[in-house]
Amino acid sequence: MSQFASTLVQFSDTLMMTVRDVAPIVVIIFGFQLVVLRRPVANWRRVVLGFVYVIVGLSLFLMGLELALFPLGESMAEQLTAPEFLYGEGAVIPLVIDWVDYHWVYIFAAAIGFSTTVAEPSLIAVAIKASQVSGGTIQVNGLRIAVALGVAMGIALGSYRIVVGDPLHYYIMAGYIIVVIQTYFAPKSIVPLAYDSGGVTTSTVTVPIVTALGLGLASTVPGRNPMLDGFGLIAFASLFPMITVMGYAQLSVWLERRAE
Repeated sequence: MSQFASTLVQFSDTLMMTVRDVAPIVVIIFGFQLVVLRRPVANWRRVVLGFVYVIVGLSLFLMGLELALFPLGESMAEQLTAPEFLYGEGAVIPLVIDWVDYHWVYIFAAAIGFSTTVAEPSLIAVAIKASQVSGGTIQVNGLRIAVALGVAMGIALGSYRIVVGDPLHYYIMAGYIIVVIQTYFAPKSIVPLAYDSGGVTTSTVTVPIVTALGLGLASTVPGRNPMLDGFGLIAFASLFPMITVMGYAQLSVWLERRAE
């Protein structure tokens, strides 16, 4: 079978799977509109066309994950943890690799976490709405950068956890203790937005690459189990934006008081 035919078969399978997954959403929306509200669907042709766009777009996106993003993340993790890259060709490789030697892993994790979050469509939408509701008090780029810095810190720390093999729950418990303390001291108007910011980061762009990175690290770092250590990076990506967004608000309030 040719490459084109194989790709076409894969797209057909993905399309059917997407239709099956989207069907309950369509039934619920149209069911409430026609049965509960008892009103016709306005501009139903545009609505149907929109659902077609969603199904085709999701299918192409899922294929892109399988063909590009997942292999790319795993490949980068494998190359960055290769002893030949860490110590150079022909160098003496120690029996136990220290966590400091994986510094390029942490730098790459922070960079990929920051860049994918800045490009996250859901975060852009939330930042625009927050700016509109606040009358410009919350700046779009300021919120995006604050969230992206949180994700970068979280992914870097999560990569360190995979390398050293520490239990995940210690990090998560400590992080949420910080969140609870910040919630008490942060401006009350920013707390709900900070909590939502932790959720919108884990969406279409960030999750696939971060998941592939975690599984790749757990598969290539000696002594790590992909099932036990490969997952958990998404929890870091959801936790740290809450800390940085509330910290951004606290810093803004402090600067305003200092200026006054």
